[in-house]
This record gives sequence, C-alpha cells and structure tokens, in this order.
Amino acid sequence: MPIAVDIDVMLARRKMSVGELAERVGITPANLAVLKNGRAKAVRFSTLAALCEVLDCQPGDLLRWEASDEPDGQPTPDAPVVT
Repeated sequence: MPIAVDIDVMLARRKMSVGELAERVGITPANLAVLKNGRAKAVRFSTLAALCEVLDCQPGDLLRWEASDEPDGQPTPDAPVVT
C-alpha cells in the first residue's frame, strides 16, 4: 500500500497502549488495529483529527507515502474502512 501508517511510532513516543488510544479516540481496538497495521482502505478525517489530538501530533506524523509494492499500484479490494 502506498500510504504507510506510523501509529506504533507515536504510541511508543507517548508511552501509550493501543487500548488507551482507542478509548481516548473513541474507536474500537479492532478498528485501531486495522488502521495501524495498514489494512484500512480509508480513514475519516474526524478519526484522523482525534488521533492527532490525543497523540499531540500532525497527520504527517501518522501517515507517509511509500512507493507501491503492488504490481498495478492498486490496494487490495477487500481492505476495510476505519470509521
């Protein structure tokens, strides 16, 4: 996937657990795991804003672009959407 998610990096910097982050952001730990493991097809701006607020960071601290590993540059069609 061309967009890499670095939530683990920010969690380590803030010494925060996945469960605590999920609770403070207002999403399920399962949805947070989908996002942080790079399996999400999309993320709502409201969720991204809440992550940035709780982690005291910018969106660019959580997301970065990488060259695609997929031959056609397309994400897998069954990737879930994080709300």
